[in-house]
Amino acid sequence: MHGHRPRKRFGQNFLADPHYVARIVAAVDPRRGDNVVEIGPGLGALTGELIARAGGIAAIEIDRDLAARLADRFDSGRLRLFEADALAFDFASLGPRLRVVGNLPYNISSPLLFHLASYEAQLRDIHVMLQREVVARMTARPATSDYGRLTVMLQARFSVTRLFTVPAGAFQPAPRVESAVARLLPLGPARPAIVDEALFARVVAAAFGQRRKTLRNALAAIAGEATLRAADIDPSARGETLSVADFVRLANASAGPRS
Repeated sequence: MHGHRPRKRFGQNFLADPHYVARIVAAVDPRRGDNVVEIGPGLGALTGELIARAGGIAAIEIDRDLAARLADRFDSGRLRLFEADALAFDFASLGPRLRVVGNLPYNISSPLLFHLASYEAQLRDIHVMLQREVVARMTARPATSDYGRLTVMLQARFSVTRLFTVPAGAFQPAPRVESAVARLLPLGPARPAIVDEALFARVVAAAFGQRRKTLRNALAAIAGEATLRAADIDPSARGETLSVADFVRLANASAGPRS
């Protein structure tokens, strides 16, 4: 820990096992000149390896003490360091074909993933380590307990793959949960055409707001029964049974004249 006391408010659990550092770097496979940004470099376990492979990277660190340590360890020619909150950071400012890498704090993982998703046009890929249960939700299939709002919102934009799990003992301090590494690849031309992104988000949020409600009731303020049927959706179904394509079709139908 090099004398650093982990701050709970930042969700700090530092990857310390060289085996898993090597596995993550191998999964990312950074090459010279790649536009890499690391979220939450912390004590720099991944940072040094990423720099060695890519030649130089950017990093976003909210903890001023850790940012100062990183600035002392790596010169500015190899590490462009931003002392900032990743939840409010403008990732577009880092340029195109961005490769995002990070051990994301568990307490902000979902909002941070939503924030990153808003920059999908600038992204080449994302490799993140998260709580294992969050990765299960990201990769879930319809009609399963893990399938929900996070699943649909991410899978409408990315191909999401769980790569491997990381035990609690690989961290200092050890968290109470296991972690997993996920890869997200923007769908690009295969991305479904969503007429109104804000409306799509509202439909998905409402459908999972109260999982026991039928879509007829859950979406009453957004789409009437006739709209549901026009989208070939059973009004008595629940949101967890709809595929991502179903949600896209329903949101697009809802964007037209209300029924």
